[in-house]
Amino acid sequence: MKIYNIAVIAGDGIGPEVINEGIKVLKAASEIVREFEFEFTYFPWGCEYYLKHGKMMDEDGLEKLKEFDAIYLGAVGYPGVPDHISLWDLLLKIRKSFDQYINIRPIKLLKGAPCPLKEAKLEDVDMLFIRENSEGEYAGAGEWLFKGKPEEVVLQTSVFSRKGTERVIRYAYETARKLGKSLTSISKGNALNYSMVFWDQVFDEVGKEYPDVKTYSYLVDAASMYMIKQPERFEVVVTSNLFGDILTDLGAAIAGGLGLAAGANINPERTYPSMFEPIHGSAPDISGKGIANPLAAIWSASQMLDFFGYDHLGKSVLNAIEGVLSENETLTPDMGGTATTSEVGDRVVEILKSGK
Repeated sequence: MKIYNIAVIAGDGIGPEVINEGIKVLKAASEIVREFEFEFTYFPWGCEYYLKHGKMMDEDGLEKLKEFDAIYLGAVGYPGVPDHISLWDLLLKIRKSFDQYINIRPIKLLKGAPCPLKEAKLEDVDMLFIRENSEGEYAGAGEWLFKGKPEEVVLQTSVFSRKGTERVIRYAYETARKLGKSLTSISKGNALNYSMVFWDQVFDEVGKEYPDVKTYSYLVDAASMYMIKQPERFEVVVTSNLFGDILTDLGAAIAGGLGLAAGANINPERTYPSMFEPIHGSAPDISGKGIANPLAAIWSASQMLDFFGYDHLGKSVLNAIEGVLSENETLTPDMGGTATTSEVGDRVVEILKSGK
């Protein structure tokens, strides 16, 4: 029996509530095949931990996390803690330290999910965003000069290394080839005359090794328009850290909202653990009310199953989510229902175990 050791950072606000349902589904998935099981170790890190201890995680937190097969993250953010602290001292710290340079965000319209695009069909919205996750616009490089003085100057420097750019683009080409789909690069080479010209150049160079993969390239402003007007243009998409962050939130709105938005932070070499998370916020205003939507957390759990090689189970979890949406009976208030967080999780488990 294979045992996967999972570090759980439930985080703040609704994080613990939605992560509990994801864990419930992961346990149910393991019971179906009885080939493996999960062991979960909980860490109390996050903004509430910061308010008590002055730090987002233990000093030796990364050393502790290194020993796990994967990390399951809830949500981070809490009133009184600046967003840049919560982001840089936990989430980005883990991503960068563990070289989780691939961020995977599926933008897929499931049956029963609300879509603001009136004419969009299910098959029109089926994108897989591969976002560079370790450098680019979020490299943290820059300077703050003459702070507080009239001549104050702020420099925020993007970092695009050949290694970092080439490896994410190559990963995207490999994914597109494996799936038999087209690959679209999104950049802004007309205005960002160093970083994005370089990105476009590397995309073309690597593409010569994949003549079987059909490619497209769009400027980010045009891409955002096409995502609304012609979402069917996009299958596998590769883009930079910042553009990927923004466009996948737009994609989430198209595919049913942040309550259905999942993300995976992958270290492909598996030298370090990868991290799986719903991409919504901590929503402290509804924390403890039992009405948070757990479907994004459950979708990210299905990504974890995919990562461990149990694609059939990952697909079954996704089908169970779609079943809940299609029934339109057991949904949380954000999706027009009256169910509780745990009731939604229970229903996903029921459908999963039924094999429907």
